[in-house]
Amino acid sequence: MATTAIIYGGSRKDGDTRKVIDRVAQKISTDIFDVSDYKISFYDHEHKNNNDDFLPLVKQLLNYERWIFASPVYWYSMSAQLKVFVDRFSDLVDIEQEIGKQLHGIGAAIIATGVEDTCPLCYEDVLINTFNDLGMYYQGTLYVSSQDGVDDSRCEKSIDTFIDFLRI
Repeated sequence: MATTAIIYGGSRKDGDTRKVIDRVAQKISTDIFDVSDYKISFYDHEHKNNNDDFLPLVKQLLNYERWIFASPVYWYSMSAQLKVFVDRFSDLVDIEQEIGKQLHGIGAAIIATGVEDTCPLCYEDVLINTFNDLGMYYQGTLYVSSQDGVDDSRCEKSIDTFIDFLRI
């Protein structure tokens, strides 16, 4: 079984971010979870959404030592699909604390693509702060500028460097 789960949130199943995570998945043992394939509703303070796919997905992800969150950068933030998933971590703090405690010590990393030359710090900060709040440990970010599309030869060195950081 793979030790790394890639949690992908994007509006295109064959977009640039997906191309990058597929390249990463060729180099390390991963399973890819596209949050668009699950019925996950927005965070609800009354917790009326506890019968959707969020908790079963998290329970499945708990079998992995590392979670990589992957999304294109949209307006300096993660995709709406991934944001809904991340917002639901509030359930793990509010009503499912025993599950939330199991996130402590899980490795967490980021894969992002966007039109900027470098990953916007505000994009990374949201996820890094979330990892810290949940007791996960941050292992790094792979950012690929996709302004002109994803060029395999251009991003190959970045992917290899990212994977080296994951192995440390």
